[in-house]
Amino acid sequence: MLITIVATIVAVVVTAALSFGKFARSDGWAATVTPLASIIGSGFLISGPLLAREFGGAASWAMAVLLLLAYAVGWVIRWNIVHVENYLADKPFNDPVVWSARITQLVLAGAYAVSVAYYLKLLAEFAMKPLAIPAGLHDLVANLGTTAIIGVLMLLAFGGGLRRVEHVAHGTVSIKIGIIAGLLAGLACWWGLNLGTTAPTPRAQVSWQSVPMLLGLLITVQGFETSRYLGHAYNQSMRVQTMRHAQWIAAVIYLAFIGLLTPLLGAAAKAEGVAGILDIMRMVAAPLGIFVLVGALASQLSAAVADSVGSGGLMNEVSRRKLSIPAAYALASALAIAVVWLTDPFQVVAVASRAFALFYAMQCGLAILVSWKTATGGWALRSAFAAIGLVCLVAAAAGAPAEG
Repeated sequence: MLITIVATIVAVVVTAALSFGKFARSDGWAATVTPLASIIGSGFLISGPLLAREFGGAASWAMAVLLLLAYAVGWVIRWNIVHVENYLADKPFNDPVVWSARITQLVLAGAYAVSVAYYLKLLAEFAMKPLAIPAGLHDLVANLGTTAIIGVLMLLAFGGGLRRVEHVAHGTVSIKIGIIAGLLAGLACWWGLNLGTTAPTPRAQVSWQSVPMLLGLLITVQGFETSRYLGHAYNQSMRVQTMRHAQWIAAVIYLAFIGLLTPLLGAAAKAEGVAGILDIMRMVAAPLGIFVLVGALASQLSAAVADSVGSGGLMNEVSRRKLSIPAAYALASALAIAVVWLTDPFQVVAVASRAFALFYAMQCGLAILVSWKTATGGWALRSAFAAIGLVCLVAAAAGAPAEG
């Protein structure tokens, strides 16, 4: 009972502060919310059991490595916000760098379409977890439900209503972060009450075979790149600073969650399915399962809507408006539906990670090209870009599903 009370109070206080506080109305927070909302989806919920299963007691270290990779990629994109954008500002349409940038946008549009399948596939898994659906029908029902949601989003796009849904989805960010804060407070309270009585932490296990799976979880810490395409609303220094802040906040949340989950890693490793965290949180306190369910559904739907808008908009922009917005949404929706039916929940995480890893690798290539063209930095800087790009290429080629 105490755990539930503490979690509820923290959730309400944080939600109220982020919704009505003076800070919540500042431009700095508004610019932080977009990348932060994308980074913190249900990724932090699914990553706990998956990392526990693969790395045991080393789950926190594995998450730290994943976050460091994401921060390194974020550094490249922050560099691009300043230098690539300035370079492209006055270049003609046929400039090779302009074409390279356009190709990276096309890849990002495709990655967003794949991520819509990822978000909604997870939404279906969390929504179905409390339901008594026969195992033989589970995948069919999940795929049909996901396809139906994508179809509704596409119809909204044709009717011009998707933007209104997007505004509502963005408005749930404060609630989502409040729920996450409540979960962390609940776990911390449980830790204090059960100190010294918990099961031993599983043995740390790390092998080369674990690396592809870790890279396959890149999608769970992705989303910071959205700052790159907010130039219509915020200046470069604001976007660079707020993307950095979003990654810092997300890193604290991810590491705190995995760290507080340590006494439960043994149970987490045995959790079934990507929605297995529901079972873990019910062990802490039954009502916390509701926190997880509401937070997961809100996160996935808001992220799916945002990425649907992003994918359609980018496809329209890359085609130089030859592909209409509704047609672009339809194309993105068709790709998302194909991914839904051709992958299982574990595979779709890896597929989405690979798509974004390819985009990040191309951003590294773009940074090298502009650095060379403008004589900015030197070989040390370009070598760093190349090293990060190489890791991203490995992730794009070898990122593996979390379960065979």
